[in-house]
Amino acid sequence: MRLMLLWALLCLHGNALAQSFIFSREAATHPEIMERELPALAAKVLPQLHPGPDTWGYLQQLLMVQLAARQYEAALHTIQQYRAAYAQSDPEKAAVRFIQYETYIHATQYKQPIGKAFPEAFRASLARLHAGSRYDLDNWYTADSAALKADLQRQLASLVTQDSISLADAIQLCRRYATWQLMPRITAMAAPLLQQVNQQQYLIRDSLLIRTRDGASVSAIVVRPRQQQEPLPVIFFFTIYTEGANLTIAKEAADKGYVGVVANTRGKRLSPDATEPYEHDGNDARDVIDWISSQPWCNGSIGMYGGSYVGFTQWAAVKNGVPPALKTIVPSAAVVPGYDVPKENNVFMGFVYPWIPYVTNNKFLDNVTYNDRARWRYMQFNWYNSGAAWQTLDSLDGTPNPIFRRWLSHPAYDAYWQNMTAYQEDFSRINIPILSTTGYFDGAQIGAMYYFREHLRYRPNAAHYLVIGPYDHLGCQHVPAPYLNGYTLDSVARISIHQLIYQWFDHILKGGPKPALLKDRVNYQVMSANQWKHAPSLQQMNNDTLTFYLAPRQLLQQPPTDTDFLLQQADLADRNGDFTGNYILPDLIDTTINTANGLVFVSEPLPADIAVNGSFHGLLQVIPNKKDVDLGIDLYEQTSDGRYFQLSYFLGRASYAASLEERRLLIPNSVNPVSFSNTRMISKRLSKGSRLVVVININQNPFEQINYGTGKDVSEETITDAREPVKLRWRNDSYIKIGIAH
Repeated sequence: MRLMLLWALLCLHGNALAQSFIFSREAATHPEIMERELPALAAKVLPQLHPGPDTWGYLQQLLMVQLAARQYEAALHTIQQYRAAYAQSDPEKAAVRFIQYETYIHATQYKQPIGKAFPEAFRASLARLHAGSRYDLDNWYTADSAALKADLQRQLASLVTQDSISLADAIQLCRRYATWQLMPRITAMAAPLLQQVNQQQYLIRDSLLIRTRDGASVSAIVVRPRQQQEPLPVIFFFTIYTEGANLTIAKEAADKGYVGVVANTRGKRLSPDATEPYEHDGNDARDVIDWISSQPWCNGSIGMYGGSYVGFTQWAAVKNGVPPALKTIVPSAAVVPGYDVPKENNVFMGFVYPWIPYVTNNKFLDNVTYNDRARWRYMQFNWYNSGAAWQTLDSLDGTPNPIFRRWLSHPAYDAYWQNMTAYQEDFSRINIPILSTTGYFDGAQIGAMYYFREHLRYRPNAAHYLVIGPYDHLGCQHVPAPYLNGYTLDSVARISIHQLIYQWFDHILKGGPKPALLKDRVNYQVMSANQWKHAPSLQQMNNDTLTFYLAPRQLLQQPPTDTDFLLQQADLADRNGDFTGNYILPDLIDTTINTANGLVFVSEPLPADIAVNGSFHGLLQVIPNKKDVDLGIDLYEQTSDGRYFQLSYFLGRASYAASLEERRLLIPNSVNPVSFSNTRMISKRLSKGSRLVVVININQNPFEQINYGTGKDVSEETITDAREPVKLRWRNDSYIKIGIAH
């Protein structure tokens, strides 16, 4: 879900690729002209594509433009190149990638109509696959045709007033055109062939309805190996995302010697009930587990896994105690409703808003609406520029959103949110082994680390392992890309999280060896050092701490001898200036950083190499002129050549600094302590001569609430509440602590 914020940011940066190509406005409105001009446009784009550090991204881009240009032989070669690159991280999954295009191209080479040639090409492609990757066929041969058409039409509509197109837009248009042109046809031809393969390999029940204790229904898919004789352990995946991948997930479990069960949260797929994200998932998951454990094909052992929302459903399932048959959970990038989504440190975030209609508009997923980026960007900027209250977002969008309104009525981390997932003493009863995965650049890292910390706080001897590395939200669930936002991963970081998860299942559910990576409770990759390290606790990742005090444009390691103050101010009614950003950047390495509404503090050069490990935290002493303020705190490494690397960041509301459960307004014109610790964790080697840079800003942008400081519910505040600018006077004994290892 954090991706919504990323694309909003990308829209702001403009198009860095200035080269343009002729593409007539008539082609944007007349399909027959588009059919003629698009391949020609793609052929002109191809010479402009050049390899770079992002090998996967380049080859994917190249492939789609080749398909648009109908250069099919070249496309086949690119597919093989991509698979070879992907196999360095996950050989099992590599062979099936882009198999749909490979099959289609081979079918066009037969001397017969493609409708007759496709089955033969399909069987030939299938025969070349390793048995361990066949389960993934459905993912590649299915598509949401309505969403593909809508995406293409939206881009074409943006071109009707011009006769040229930039390189970046041309690449995007080629991708959308090729996908729209090929995938619906491929999907239709492949459907009966996939059904035949599935019937030969598996026992599939895809229309199950499981009754819950309160009379609702949960839709489920069960896949067993066709040759199954004895009861097997079960892999259970409980998700709100109703998509074709669910069958693939269950099939993979069957291929690996388990029974695969994928259930959708109530209201989704075949369930006639209302969809209410998060609210019923814990009890419903337990009911499904009880149902599974009573089936003759279950041997009494169940494991759960999955990321993001599916990470949350696992923790929800064990909130009220672990069901006897549940032997392990493997949550990845697990969100905590009310804690890191739809708000972070009690600041509501806009990227979640389109997610609500995405998962609730129908029984499946509303990709057409969710992908309408112009709509959501317009809504956010309309709100920002109008100065309206945050709670009017749905009015500005023109579509009622009762779930959004319900969430806003709980601005604190109160009982409404606490009842959804494991909380405080709940963790003391969770007595099964757990493997958690997340990434330094995972938007949901705060949630994943909350579960890890709280579990060990309330059950110190828990068999809970953490794996964390330089991964984003998807990478820490699946197979991390080797290049992320300008950073090339160290070779040792290029592992398959997905294969690690199944190694864990084999260990817990089948008595196999423990995965070799799990040498201690905390397993973390040290960026720029090309090594994994292991520690028994988060605290023991470090052997020292750097403490920095705030001085004018400086971070000082010596505490001040005299009291002084630094003034910071921002006019939150001003809509003409730059706005702040406290988020994972499109480029982790850059020559500039965002300092809007901010004060910048820079350390002296490091005298030796160090590793920054864990989450930074601190205590700020501030004299405000208002009752509240939302703060962003960004931490960077500035290398000796002047470039910046984003290490971590914090976004939070000062009135909830002491407790997310109780709002304590600031006292204007008095010294107020504002502590912060809920920041992103990272491990990275910093070189001698680098500096640490901290930017403290007053949060103001179109993508999050704006706190005008009146003390009212922030969702109700409008630009008229801004009045005089926010003024903050930071006392110079305010400090920031950063854990390090020498």
